[in-house]
Amino acid sequence: MSRRALAYRLALALIAAYCLFSVAAGIVLAEYALHPGHRPLHFEREARQIAREMGARLEDVSLTAPDGTTLAAWHATPARWNGSAVILLHGVSDNREGVGGFARLFLEHGYSVLLPDVRAHGLSGGALAGYGLREAGDVHAWTDWLYARRQPVCVFGFGESMGAGIIVQAVRAEPRLCGVVAESPFGDFREAAYDKVAAYLHIHPALAKLIFAPAVEIGLRYARSKYDVDMVQASPARAVQQARVPVLLIHGTLDHSLRPRQSELIRAANPRLVTLWEVQGAGHCGASAIAPEQFRTRVLDFYAAHLPAKTLL
Repeated sequence: MSRRALAYRLALALIAAYCLFSVAAGIVLAEYALHPGHRPLHFEREARQIAREMGARLEDVSLTAPDGTTLAAWHATPARWNGSAVILLHGVSDNREGVGGFARLFLEHGYSVLLPDVRAHGLSGGALAGYGLREAGDVHAWTDWLYARRQPVCVFGFGESMGAGIIVQAVRAEPRLCGVVAESPFGDFREAAYDKVAAYLHIHPALAKLIFAPAVEIGLRYARSKYDVDMVQASPARAVQQARVPVLLIHGTLDHSLRPRQSELIRAANPRLVTLWEVQGAGHCGASAIAPEQFRTRVLDFYAAHLPAKTLL
């Protein structure tokens, strides 16, 4: 066999192997993203104790989403309620306990808090994680629940990572939100996939995109064909284009899981209503650890600035 023929066969074998790898990797990526797993609650006793220390009672609450999915949450109102509420959303593969520390911050400053388990997480039902495709509607349902239950002056949103991406998408589904804060969100699901692959393999996102573009596209098509879930539509950047709800984005400059460019995509889509605070030296969802006082001040001032004028008199 000539060298040319051998090189030709080797090239064909490599192409075939790359195609098979892309198909397998795409399916694995899709299944992993859509089935993050239900992490059980481990610190419920501690959460109830924190609520009691603030004169609040932690309630187990639930509602049924329009598609029949049961959603579970904690709700607490401090003894000195300021009349507003905050919905807090956690990250992927986590549960409501993941944002418990922020709930304490808001309770301390008079806000009631609602901590849902995002569908397909914690004690909430649902077979698939949709990264905002269905979850933005769930935020709408929880906002309805809050207004019917307590008639708050304002309902605000707060989210981290996946929860940040969801709460930003909720501004389109729920225009009654007075404002949302999102730390380390994804701006576009497809672009976030490249960031996640790059973080896992410790390579640059541009290289991840060069190598894994076929795998990501196959994964997106697989999710659409098998589960009827069009993950391309999970896009906080697209959601804010026509939104009227102000958004504060917080992103660490050393976030390699979801790089700052994700928040920059969102801000660029609506710079009039979207503000971005890039935190030097902070990693993924690490702003409150790097700059705790500035974090508290920025978040609380943002909420206060977007209360209805009559409540400030």
